[in-house]
Amino acid sequence: MKVPFLDLKTQYDSIKDEIIPAITNVLENTAFVLGKAVTDFETNFAALQQVKYCVATGSGTDGNHMVLWSLGIGPGDEVIIPANTFIATAWGATLCGATPVFVDCEPDSYNIDPEKIEAAITSKTKAIVAVHLYGQPADLDAINQIAIRHNLLVVEDCAQAHMAEYKGKRVGGLSTLASFSFYPGKNLGAYGEGGAVTTNDPLLAKKVLMIRDHGAVNKYHHEVYGHNYRMDGIQGAVLGVKLKYIENWTAARRNNALKYRNALEGISDIILPVEMNYAKHVYHLFVIRMADGKIETRDRLADFLNDKGISTGLHYPIPLHLQECFKHLGYKKGDFPVSENLGRTGLSLPMFAELTDDQIAYVASSIAGFFNIIKSTEPKVHSISSGVGTF
Repeated sequence: MKVPFLDLKTQYDSIKDEIIPAITNVLENTAFVLGKAVTDFETNFAALQQVKYCVATGSGTDGNHMVLWSLGIGPGDEVIIPANTFIATAWGATLCGATPVFVDCEPDSYNIDPEKIEAAITSKTKAIVAVHLYGQPADLDAINQIAIRHNLLVVEDCAQAHMAEYKGKRVGGLSTLASFSFYPGKNLGAYGEGGAVTTNDPLLAKKVLMIRDHGAVNKYHHEVYGHNYRMDGIQGAVLGVKLKYIENWTAARRNNALKYRNALEGISDIILPVEMNYAKHVYHLFVIRMADGKIETRDRLADFLNDKGISTGLHYPIPLHLQECFKHLGYKKGDFPVSENLGRTGLSLPMFAELTDDQIAYVASSIAGFFNIIKSTEPKVHSISSGVGTF
């Protein structure tokens, strides 16, 4: 049996009768950049995320930059970021000329550890980026309380967390500003690059709009420094169609995660992801860890599953503080042990709304089979007691 890590073709086939007319409409109206398809999507996505304003962007990385840029983050400033995240989170700070300061993650949620944040705060710290990693919200109450004590800004990186909830409220409007990604593999994915910035602040929404379009609201009247971070019309049209299905797709992901749990819970050699009691996890990724803490076990399991036709992923094998581009910051191996352990032992299993029960069962039985083989081939340890060999 073949089990892809992600099956965008099956999803496309299920909605192509709506996708093709939506794209054709953009082409017929030659609304190639921004336009009605994008503005309609902005309105509807804001409603979905329970936030007042949405500004569509060319990518999630654009959004990461814009949220900090609009808040005045610049050279000499420091921005606190989890070590366990995709590097695009850090580009938000570096593109502003600021310095990313990394913090370890929690061993259960895999998100930034609030208990480690205050030790990283200096007189240069201006903001904290709360990443809702793998689709699970970070502990925003704890983060916001720290920010209030130290007069810091909080922004959310929601790239993997469309429709995720923190204490019953959807992410994206629970901080000053938030960024989203609509990269094709995301829970809500475009057919190319795409992103968004959300906020409840009308003045910040206006500033983000200006930054997105060369610093102008009205053409040729450039009020602030800006960039070209606009969304293409075709992406707005695709996302507009997909938006109608995201609630069902999210429910399917959560249901598939439950099926994985039920099928894998008896395997003591792996550690399953934990859904925190304050969170509604949307399972962009379903990441297991090796209980023995060995990278060799993880890599052997990945190879074994690949040979069985099962695709897996690594998120993220090298934490940010160990990336070559951040070598000048002076971090070293061992600084953030939880993030390093996750990078060494984490394995992402296939996860998408269209996963079948048979595929999930096949993945689970293959994992169980791998560990049974490992145990059966391990050298037996002999102990000597009263001259009698025992095992």
